[in-house]
Amino acid sequence: MNKNYCIIGSGVAAVNAAKAIRDHDKEANIHVFGAEKSLPYNRIKLSKDLYSDLHAEKVLIKKEKWYQDQNILVHIDSKITALNTDMHEIVTESGEIYSYDKLLICTGSQNRKLTIDGAEKKGVFTIREMQEADDFKAFIEDKQHVVNIGGGIQGLETAWSIHKQGKQVSIIEAAPRLMARQLDEKTSELLKMKIEAAGVQVLVNSSIEKINGEADVAGIVVNHQELACDSVIYAIGVIPNVELVKNTDIAVNRGIIVNDRMQTTVADVYAAGDVAEWNGEVAALWNPAMDQGKVAGKNMAAASSLTYQRSIPLTVFNAFDFALFSIGLVDENQCDTTIIEEDEAGNYTRVFIKDEKMVGAISLEGVVASLPYKAAIENEVSLAGIELGQVTVSELMSQLKKRQKLSA
Repeated sequence: MNKNYCIIGSGVAAVNAAKAIRDHDKEANIHVFGAEKSLPYNRIKLSKDLYSDLHAEKVLIKKEKWYQDQNILVHIDSKITALNTDMHEIVTESGEIYSYDKLLICTGSQNRKLTIDGAEKKGVFTIREMQEADDFKAFIEDKQHVVNIGGGIQGLETAWSIHKQGKQVSIIEAAPRLMARQLDEKTSELLKMKIEAAGVQVLVNSSIEKINGEADVAGIVVNHQELACDSVIYAIGVIPNVELVKNTDIAVNRGIIVNDRMQTTVADVYAAGDVAEWNGEVAALWNPAMDQGKVAGKNMAAASSLTYQRSIPLTVFNAFDFALFSIGLVDENQCDTTIIEEDEAGNYTRVFIKDEKMVGAISLEGVVASLPYKAAIENEVSLAGIELGQVTVSELMSQLKKRQKLSA
């Protein structure tokens, strides 16, 4: 009898898991359940390309024909509301019951809610789903000034999309600098200057105390001063969607706890993506979600023991006519030393070194330029014997390239 594989969630982890299952089990029944009214799509587009056609086929992770060819049944607009691990059953919002042999939970995450006074007013938005993006764009069509709360990559990309539509934008960030998790002080300051040069107000080390207005947004109070605006959008972090498993035996900390095979603490139940907590960490990033989905899918379908290896974090930013990448560990306080290379033309690269290995890099270049750094970090190429205090970044990368060839 053919096995039944059920996947709850319709993000990139779910799609990669479904593909891995089909690659190893050609006859199985594969069901993917998504709460939204769309096939699985690239959520990154909601901030990076907010004003593109978000309903176009190119936004989809896989086209409809792919699912048909792979014989994968995607249930759109089908939220799972109950899970019975003893009976190996899941229940949809409409009351339909599906049995599973193996279950994968990819319920993702939700944006952390704004909790300040006035956050419930009309004109306050956060974007995690396509419908929210549609609602936001419709609302601000005749608005003039949007306050963007959050100076992380999602917030800055959204601010760039709004700015390109001719709207006045102000960015408010509670941390001392923009993209503090991915950038050092130098690149963060360069980014801030670039954004301000475009005519966008940037306030760092700032907190919003309340949102003013009657029923609708009329302004915010920031640093004890009122700033007039007619809409607010925020991106202040994410929270894993673990509600579905709270009344089960599946162990939860911040996310659903999984082992190296993406197995939960309950037999035949796996988790991957933004909802999964592996090795005490919820990655909540695109590449780890892809990799975790692949590992989970293969282990669900095959008699294998494929283990998940932590993905090297890679952030690519290209907004406000400012391109950069950040990869790996870029906290100088956790490293032994760093090497900086810059010139008067504005080129800047910094590599981070720990235990005689490169562990991170920041550079004002495009994504293609990140590949040699990624390879050096992933391969843990030894820097032993290199005079790190005397070498430039370019010279270091040249020597690393030679060492990788010799060890290949």
